Amino acid sequence: MKIIVSAGGTGGHIYPALAIIKKFQEKEINLEVLYIGTHDRMEKEIVPKMNIKYIPIEIYGFSKTKIFRDIKNVYLIYKAINKCKEIMKEFKPDIVIGVGGYVTYPVIRAAHSLGIKTFIHEQNSIAGKSNITLSKYVDLVGVSFKNSSQYFKTARKVVYTGNPCGENALTIKKIPKTEIGFKESDRLIIIVAGSLGSVTFNQKFKTFLNIVGEEKYKILYVTGKNYYDDFIKDAKFPKNVKVVPYFDNLAGLMKSADLLISRAGASTISEILALKIPSILVPSPYVANNHQYYNALDLVNMNVAMVIEEKNLNPDTILITINELMYNEKKYNEMKKNLEKLNNKDASTIIYNHIKELIK
Repeated sequence: MKIIVSAGGTGGHIYPALAIIKKFQEKEINLEVLYIGTHDRMEKEIVPKMNIKYIPIEIYGFSKTKIFRDIKNVYLIYKAINKCKEIMKEFKPDIVIGVGGYVTYPVIRAAHSLGIKTFIHEQNSIAGKSNITLSKYVDLVGVSFKNSSQYFKTARKVVYTGNPCGENALTIKKIPKTEIGFKESDRLIIIVAGSLGSVTFNQKFKTFLNIVGEEKYKILYVTGKNYYDDFIKDAKFPKNVKVVPYFDNLAGLMKSADLLISRAGASTISEILALKIPSILVPSPYVANNHQYYNALDLVNMNVAMVIEEKNLNPDTILITINELMYNEKKYNEMKKNLEKLNNKDASTIIYNHIKELIK
């Protein structure tokens, strides 16, 4: 079996794509995978390290301010479509899979024009522009949130699959609290704004970390690699707070944690639901269509998470919200029970099965 996978720009697209590839590798003995991504975004570093053949194409997202680059980008899109056609004629894939990001546009359009079966996956509650545009060309659309189907009215078929990252998190080895210097009996809160971190997120939480010395719980704060030195400069945090720049295999530690405080990206949401961990979500206001807020709202409506908008973040609000969960056993247990009731979607398996049905 031969598959072409395309996704790019952010981990929210790349890691679900890798989870799908992993499932195909488990199921298919004679599998050939080709990944088409951008020439200058993070996938060009991540994917080749996974021993997956990688071909870059030059393409950029459209901007409201960079008019000349947008004009050039129109040319680059047509050039990329033609390049993808050449790649596909040589590779002869059974299916072409798009998992989000503007790089998928020329890839899926090329496959459609050649009559190759196509599948796209949407991770966010509010669908991205590329996926909405592409939906009328593809054979099948998969969504992580049921309400996302409303954005794909022109699609031939839409299926609710869940997010592959959630299933991936379940297979990761659990990391004990002792590995970060705490006792297994300690109640642990993980606070993280993503692998790269966030200046505003860090600024809001730094003051908070200095006022929790008397609390009974422990905190692991992940600053992001680029911000660690500035964050700890002239800082003296309480003994129940540990600050690190990055934590490899954070999902493994989440299995030991009692509460997660994070942004509300699609991959994070999927891991929260899969690992059944109560959360306080701080949606990033800097993303397209404010989609993280609507991702978070979906969990709040199910009573499995709480949300604080970044504009409302201050040390007192953070402390009150955390303590409302950590010291209110009834409320915390109710949230845990609601998480347990949610059906774990085996997203990668569901996607694999639908694609096998599509190409048979």
